[in-house]
Amino acid sequence: MFSLEDRAHAASDGISRREWLRVGGLGALGLSLPTLLQAGQTPRPAARRQAPINLRGATFGRAKNVIFLWLQGGPPQHETFDPKPDAPSGIRGPFRPIATNVPGIRFCELLPRTAGHADKLAVMRSLHTNDDNHDVSGYWILTGYPYGPGSARQIKPNDWPYFGSIVKMLKPSERMPALSSVWIPDLMRLNDNVTPAGQTAGFLGRVWETVRFVGDPASPAYRIEGLDPTGDLTPARMNRRRDLLAQVDTHLRNVERGGAIDSWSRLSQQAFDLITSGNARRAFDLTREPERVRDRYGRYSWGQSVLLGRRLIEAGVRLVHVNWVREPGDSAVDNPMWDTHAQNADRLQDCLCPQFDVTFTALLDDLDQRGLLDETLVVAIGEFGRTPRINNQGGRDHWGRVFSCALAGAGIAGGQVYGASDRLGSDPALDPTRPHDLVATIFYLLGIDPNGVFYDKNNRPHLITRGEPLHRLLGMGPATLERCEPEGDVAFVPPYDTSLLLDTDFRSGRPLVPTTPPSRERGWRATPIGSAFGVQVTPGAALLGWAGAGLGGTVSQGARLMLAQEIRNARGGQYTFTVQASGGGAARDSFDRLFNHLSCRLVLFRFANPNKDPAQASILASTSFRPVFGESPATYEVGRFLGSTVPGANFSIGNGLGIGIIVEKTSPGAVTLERDAFLRIHGVTLTFSARPRDESVTE
Repeated sequence: MFSLEDRAHAASDGISRREWLRVGGLGALGLSLPTLLQAGQTPRPAARRQAPINLRGATFGRAKNVIFLWLQGGPPQHETFDPKPDAPSGIRGPFRPIATNVPGIRFCELLPRTAGHADKLAVMRSLHTNDDNHDVSGYWILTGYPYGPGSARQIKPNDWPYFGSIVKMLKPSERMPALSSVWIPDLMRLNDNVTPAGQTAGFLGRVWETVRFVGDPASPAYRIEGLDPTGDLTPARMNRRRDLLAQVDTHLRNVERGGAIDSWSRLSQQAFDLITSGNARRAFDLTREPERVRDRYGRYSWGQSVLLGRRLIEAGVRLVHVNWVREPGDSAVDNPMWDTHAQNADRLQDCLCPQFDVTFTALLDDLDQRGLLDETLVVAIGEFGRTPRINNQGGRDHWGRVFSCALAGAGIAGGQVYGASDRLGSDPALDPTRPHDLVATIFYLLGIDPNGVFYDKNNRPHLITRGEPLHRLLGMGPATLERCEPEGDVAFVPPYDTSLLLDTDFRSGRPLVPTTPPSRERGWRATPIGSAFGVQVTPGAALLGWAGAGLGGTVSQGARLMLAQEIRNARGGQYTFTVQASGGGAARDSFDRLFNHLSCRLVLFRFANPNKDPAQASILASTSFRPVFGESPATYEVGRFLGSTVPGANFSIGNGLGIGIIVEKTSPGAVTLERDAFLRIHGVTLTFSARPRDESVTE
C-alpha cells in the first residue's frame, strides 16, 4: 500500500519532499496523499437560507443511516409497483396485479413477497425526469440537480456532488467517520465500461469522495485489500508506517499551511483507525453471518451485497449505496441489468424479480427484527422507467416521463402510495414529482436542512438542493392501520437460480412442453410429443424416435423431431452445449435400419418470435453426430461465441437464445420399422464464458 519502502532509519536519513509525496496512503480506500493535497480547503459547515423549512417536525433527523438500493438500468413500472391491468395487452404485459397486505394497493405478481410488506412501504408512482438517457436521468436522481446541456456520460471535475458525498461532509458517522459514505459492490457502469457522471464528489474535491469497494461479496475469496494487515504487513511495520505518516504531516505543515494538510492529518488517522480497530474488517467478513441469513438474502452478488450493506450500517456507516451489479457477458447485449430492451417479461420472471423480491424483503425483515428499521431509511430506485408499449422483441425501452420507487424505514409512513400515473403508465396523473424533492426528503430525514447551503473547496456557497421534502410520505407510524391478506404465489417467482438450463438429467419429473400453442412454461419443449415417432421423457433420459415396447411404424421424408430449451438469462459470450447420448431400441439392426436414414444435430439458436417456437428459430451454430447403439453414452458438443466483439455494438439477444437436439428424415422415400429404435439423451450440459469487459474504455 506504500510505494515508499519502510526503513527503520528513514527518520534520520532525511527524505526529500518529492519522496514524501510518493507515500501512497491507503490507496484501496481512495485516501492517497496526492489525492488529499488536491482536495483544497475543507468546506465550511452548512448554513440555512433566510426562510428555512420547518425543522421541528418529529421526522426531521429520524434516520440515523440510509441503505440506497440502485436498480441500475431502469425497472419497468408496469411489472413492479404500478401494474395497469385495464390497459391493452401490448401495454399491460403478461403478468397480473395482486393485492398487497394494504387494502387498495396492488403490485405486480412478480413481487409476491414484497406485496406482504406493503404496510412498511411508501410507493411513489409519479417520479419523472422527462429524459430517456441513463446518464442524464441518473445524474438528477443521484445528485438532486439536473444535468445539462449535453451528455453526462463523462465524469468532470465540475460535476454536482453525489448526495452521498454531501452526507459524508455534513453528517459524518460518529463511529466510523472514514466510512461515512460507502458504495458497493462496483462503480456505476454503462455499456463498454462507460462510467457516467453523478457518482463522484464532483467540485467538492476528492477528499469528500464516497468510498468504493469493488468486488463480489458472493465470492468465497471476497476480501477488502487494505483492511486486512496480513502477510508481511506486521503490527510492527504498521506502527512504523504510522510514524512515517506523522513525519509527513509535520514536514508538510512546516512548508505548507492550509486545509489540504488538515484533511490529510484527519483522514490518515481515520484510515489507520480503520485498519487497527478491526471494526471494518469484521463488517466486511460475511462468514460471521449465520448460513441461514446468507441463504435468506440469496447467494448471488446482489443478495450478498445488500447483506453487506446491512452489516456496514450496523458497524456505523452512515450511508451505503448498493449498486445492481452487471453480470458476466451483459456489457454488449440488448438487455443488461434492468435495461430490458428485449425479453422484458422473461428476464423479469427468471432473473431480476427473483433477486429483488427475495433480497428486498429479506432486508426489511432483517432490519425490523434487529430494531434497525426505525432508524434506517431504505430507498429502492432506478434512473427511470420503461416504455408503456412493449416492442417487437418483447422488451420495454427507456422512459423518463414517469416511473416508480419504494421507500421504507425511518420516518416513512408505510402503507401508502404517493402520486399516480395515467391509465397507460405513460405520464404522471397526480402529484408529479422531480428527483430533487426525493433527494431533499433523504437529506431531511438524515437531519440535514435541504434548504441550507454548503461551501466548496474554494469557499463558495451552494444550495444543498432546490427541492422540498415530501412531507406526505413522512410519519412516525403507518399511513393506515387497515390490513388484508396479500395475494401472490412465491412458487411463481422462486428464489433466483443461476442455472442456464433446467432438468439437465431429466429426473425432475417435469413434463415436456408443446412448442405450440405459445406458453410461458419453463423447461424442455418438444415436437411432436408421444410414443409414436416423437419425443418422450423417462426417468433419467429423453427418447427421440420410436420408443414403445415392440412398436414400429413408417417414417416419411421430412419427418422431424426436436427437443429444445431456452437458455436462461442469456448473455453474450462463448457457449458450449454438450450431450451424453446413445442409441437404443429392441435390437441393433432395427436401430441401424432407422438411423441410417436420419440425421442428428445439436444446435444453438435464436428464437424468431415472442412465441418461442424452436421449430421457427434461426440456427446460429450446428454440429451433426451419429449415435452408437448400446448402453454406454458417447459425448457430442457444439460451441460458438455468441456476442459482439465490436466496442459500442450490442449483440441482439432478441427473443431469446436456446439449445436443441434435432432428429430428421432427410433421405428420399420412407423407412418402415417393426420394432422400436430411438436416440437416448442421458444428460446435457451448457457452459458459458463471458467476453472480458474492456477496462480500457471509460468515457
